Amino acid sequence: MGVINVTPDSFSDGGLFFDRKKALDHGLELEAEGADMIDIGGESTRPGAIPISAEEEIRRVIPVIKALSAHVKVPISIDTYKAKVARMAIEAGASIINDISALRFDPDMVHIAREHKTPVVLMHMLGSPRDMQTNPVYRDVVRDVYNFLKERIEYAEKNGIRRDDIIIDPGIGFGKRLNHNLSLVKHLEVFKELRRPILIGPSRKSFIGEILRCPVNERIGGTAAVVAVAIMKGANIIRVHDVKAMKDIARMADAVKEVS
Repeated sequence: MGVINVTPDSFSDGGLFFDRKKALDHGLELEAEGADMIDIGGESTRPGAIPISAEEEIRRVIPVIKALSAHVKVPISIDTYKAKVARMAIEAGASIINDISALRFDPDMVHIAREHKTPVVLMHMLGSPRDMQTNPVYRDVVRDVYNFLKERIEYAEKNGIRRDDIIIDPGIGFGKRLNHNLSLVKHLEVFKELRRPILIGPSRKSFIGEILRCPVNERIGGTAAVVAVAIMKGANIIRVHDVKAMKDIARMADAVKEVS
């Protein structure tokens, strides 16, 4: 899953693709580099981010989705927790909803996913982006996140979303300290018990910078290490910025994993 942030303030590439033409060109580049799907977001969810209105988010992402969907063959995912944005994104050509709130922030989101029979990513997060890193505390981070995702799967199914349309994401970097993130990666195979595809998004995250003591633009090696481990532990979808490099990592990890 290649990432396009149509934002002025995302932690990794804020402002780079805020221009619609640049966003479109980047989407074409991601597909050429081997992305199997493209995730488009119009609101930064970095720690401390201030929410924007649905109208502003729509203004940012819908023209990009319309343009890109006419030129790429891979599915487009809309990264939003707002039902209105998701509905318009689907009408514009998106076919996956990536909801960081796991259908909690907007009660209408589950109805949009059900109505359009759209696959949905359910992600774990403590609090909201604005306060999630203030003081994240868990009794057992792996078990706590597991139980949360189990409950959200059950909620989605009870509200008419097919189990086959559900993807889970443990939410690396969303309300987690360094050791929380490392534990989730190390024990990712636990989430296979939920019998749903696992998406993981470690790309350029701050816990990598904390360990390697490097800025965002120098975290490709650290990201690669996490991606390789995550695939070996059962990840099915890797959400990344550096598609070409991570595609190679994924192919090698798959080769090692599949050898008898």
